[in-house]
Amino acid sequence: MEFKDIFTKYEAIVAEVDSAFNKVAEQADDGIKCHKGCSDCCHALFDLTLVEALYLNHKFNEKYSGMERSQILERADEADRQIHKIKRNAFKASQAGKSASEIIKEISLARVRCPLLGTEDSCDLYESRPLTCRIYGTPMNIGGEAHCCGKSGFDKGKQYPAMNMDVLQNKLYELSKEISDSINSSYKELSEMLIPASMALLTDFTMEYLGARTSKKAEPEPEPEPLEVTPQACSTCSEDKSACADCNYSVSLGQAPEKD
Repeated sequence: MEFKDIFTKYEAIVAEVDSAFNKVAEQADDGIKCHKGCSDCCHALFDLTLVEALYLNHKFNEKYSGMERSQILERADEADRQIHKIKRNAFKASQAGKSASEIIKEISLARVRCPLLGTEDSCDLYESRPLTCRIYGTPMNIGGEAHCCGKSGFDKGKQYPAMNMDVLQNKLYELSKEISDSINSSYKELSEMLIPASMALLTDFTMEYLGARTSKKAEPEPEPEPLEVTPQACSTCSEDKSACADCNYSVSLGQAPEKD
């Protein structure tokens, strides 16, 4: 299943984000500490929007097969079990009365190794990595609050250019809605799905899984045009057949009545 046009739009957003990252890096002095071999963001817990999950799944299926694919999927399965446990504990904490802010803080401190993080601490799908991975090292504005990587060199209290995550998320939701609309999904909230990277790799995103409705209502058949009747001569008299209704005889053995 392909969403070529929508993926092209997504890649345009990726290009914008990469450009913005470079601009922030230029203006942020020595605040951004991202370098080859650093994998701090590869252990953060975050979810992907539908369009990101489908794109990552598509690129993974394009690139990997055989033993390499199996190894990554094994890591994805392990990561997914860890994430499920963390979210289950968070739910239990909320039922026990713990505040949302406390739960969110605990989740933000959770560490789960990304299944795409290879043995040499490098991303196995780096060119197609999600947007969160691309901007992790920059200051981020999320719901009006500032966030940044724990390994960054930004000074507290000092102002820096920041990525507006709310605007970025809205763009991703719009593309996700395009996907949902394009397949006429029966799931009303499909475009609002949030999916861990591990599940994005493990899932077989079939049309059935996405609730696609491809059947169309049959168009009504056009009504037949009225037939044109051309009067024809009757075989028993000189009148045309339209006059038979007024005739006062019935035909018997093919004999025509004698005329007065």
